[in-house]
Amino acid sequence: MSGRVEELGALEAMARPELEGAFEAFVVSHRERARRLAWRLVGGDLGAAEDVAQDAFLRAYRSLGRFRQEATLSTWFYRILVRQAANHRRWRQLRERMGGWGDPEAADPRVAPPGDPALRLRISSAMEELTGRQREVFVLIHLEGFTVRETAALLGRPEGTVKSHLHRALARLRQELADLRDLEGANS
Repeated sequence: MSGRVEELGALEAMARPELEGAFEAFVVSHRERARRLAWRLVGGDLGAAEDVAQDAFLRAYRSLGRFRQEATLSTWFYRILVRQAANHRRWRQLRERMGGWGDPEAADPRVAPPGDPALRLRISSAMEELTGRQREVFVLIHLEGFTVRETAALLGRPEGTVKSHLHRALARLRQELADLRDLEGANS
């Protein structure tokens, strides 16, 4: 049995440089998407998104030896990123509950994106009303373009569960933003 273990170790060592090269190319080609996804999952905080994406790439690199290639490299990585974003949100909520972190009167360091700030605030507030899983599923499918099957693989959930979270997210967003639809109809 120990001969088999040594053989597997030698095979993994031989494949590691190839895997590291593939991971390096992956990082270059997915850096912006990872940051964008993290930004959406952590609620529009650019600094936090940068940290989450960087931590996810670092965790993935450190875990390359455990990558079994049962899933694609992107599915494996984005699962790590989604977990990092969820961890960040949990810690942020804990810090906010504990209070005393930062100056509440300090100016927001984020650059305001283009568009209607009131509309962005309404949509952001509506997104905050979603549960963590609903938000993840909505962002992955509707904002990042993953399929239900890919999203299920990323989250390690059955497709039916993903569909259920998506349905609830869409219903909640429609409810929270219903007045905007009414205004759109009145302006037509």
